[in-house]
Amino acid sequence: METLSEVRVRAVAPDSTRGVLVAGEHTFQVALGRGGVRLEKTEGDGATPAGCYPLRCIFYRADRLTLPECGLPMRASDPLDGWSDDPRDPYYNRLVQHPERGQRQWSAERLWRDDHIYDVIVVIGHNDAPPVPGEGSAIFMHLAREGYTPTEGCVALARDDLIALLARIGPQTQLVIEG
Repeated sequence: METLSEVRVRAVAPDSTRGVLVAGEHTFQVALGRGGVRLEKTEGDGATPAGCYPLRCIFYRADRLTLPECGLPMRASDPLDGWSDDPRDPYYNRLVQHPERGQRQWSAERLWRDDHIYDVIVVIGHNDAPPVPGEGSAIFMHLAREGYTPTEGCVALARDDLIALLARIGPQTQLVIEG
């Protein structure tokens, strides 16, 4: 199967928290950030950032599923995995390890969750080369909640749709989020 050079996301209407992802001949429903899609992304605004982004890597819950082969680097998640979302943290917008609660100086998004939305995470290369404190962190493609409820700024797909997409993406695939 040919690797896609581009995957496009667009909201169904201005300021909508729902959209579509177009991957070659396939179109998938997606949930977007509670703040809609914005060109100017800031930490905590709940917006999905508009722009063109590389796809970096995949984290997945090996205890919950097996993934198809994919051109992106894949790593099984660990219960201590986190993603720094604190602009004061020297590791802002990067993978971190959570020590026991209360022992980490800065906040971080937990990647090992009881719900299933992070069973598969594709890291979107937003604000990471290098990260600028306060311009947004932890922007992922992940699994959608029931009813495609809004995300905190990510792009969320149904489980089967995201797994099907993994077989078509690689390091050269660009994610274009239209604002």
